Amino acid sequence: MDSFYSFIDLILHLDTHLIAVTNEYGLLTYLLLFVLLFSETGFVVTPLVPGDSLIFVAGALATTGSLNLSTLLFVLCLSVVSADNVNYQIGHLLRKKVTNDENIRFVKKEHLERTRIFFDKYGAKTIIIASFLPIVRCLAPFIAGMGFMPYSKFIRYNLVGVVSWVSTFLFAGYFFGNLPGVKENFSLVILGVILVSSIMCIITYIQSKRDSKRA
Repeated sequence: MDSFYSFIDLILHLDTHLIAVTNEYGLLTYLLLFVLLFSETGFVVTPLVPGDSLIFVAGALATTGSLNLSTLLFVLCLSVVSADNVNYQIGHLLRKKVTNDENIRFVKKEHLERTRIFFDKYGAKTIIIASFLPIVRCLAPFIAGMGFMPYSKFIRYNLVGVVSWVSTFLFAGYFFGNLPGVKENFSLVILGVILVSSIMCIITYIQSKRDSKRA
């Protein structure tokens, strides 16, 4: 239970924790952000850290001069692109196992099926759309690697999706994160970011479920 409350505190006070880390470790903060965002998107599991809020907080801190905005944009985009490429390769390696309907530890079949339906509906654009949807963004590169998309096509759409997603939340944090009203209620803002992300994911889930029944 203590670990759960510690996790909630980490999420709601990412700004405080990142400031402390930046003051203590300086440039190593970029490495930490790289690793955290990589863990959110690079493995076919439930995200450990909500990527949207992490990027938003990083953008807000850039206004204080603690972090450099251009460096953040490069590091965070590199992190997600690297993670998605790892995910793609994992899907490529496990495609026979998935095709044979074997169980894969930590991966729910229903999530895979929803993402497959997403691919059937949106095609290559799935890679761009998925960047903005928790869980789906972790599974889309994996499904693409299973044979849904050749790598040359995947990497093009992946770059567009990653840069769009990271830029949206990074610049939102940079321009709005330190407004007096936002700064005084930062925990509520983070909750709002997480809530909006969750709602988008739920809507996607409901839509894909309906499409599955129609199919």
